[in-house]
Amino acid sequence: MTATTIHLDLPDALYRRLERRAQRAQRTVAEELLDVVAAALPQLESMPAGFQDELEALRLLEDADLWQVARSRLSEDGAAELERLTLEQQRDGLTAPERERLRALLSQYEHAMLMRAEAAALLAGRGLDVSSLLPSE
Repeated sequence: MTATTIHLDLPDALYRRLERRAQRAQRTVAEELLDVVAAALPQLESMPAGFQDELEALRLLEDADLWQVARSRLSEDGAAELERLTLEQQRDGLTAPERERLRALLSQYEHAMLMRAEAAALLAGRGLDVSSLLPSE
């Protein structure tokens, strides 16, 4: 692994927080800082480029817009069709066009779930209570 050295001026209060965190983890401040930076910048290289850009753009949104993304859902029609095709696939199998439609709907669903999860993580990282996004019992 190659590395680049940087000089970074941290406010004293932030450095002390990092130092305490490093001590609890029995690591150096530098190791702890690397861990914090790595966690703040998720590895998106394995995702399609356009989706990487969408996830990165979430970081620029105001809280209200992030809440909207975090609460977004697949359309009612899309969810109903996804359920119907999934059940039909289990029961009778699907035609080639139906299999393609199911793949497209699953892709839309997965995309929405990843966007929602990232928005919720960003909101939580901003210190906001995201418990309302969790399913109620």
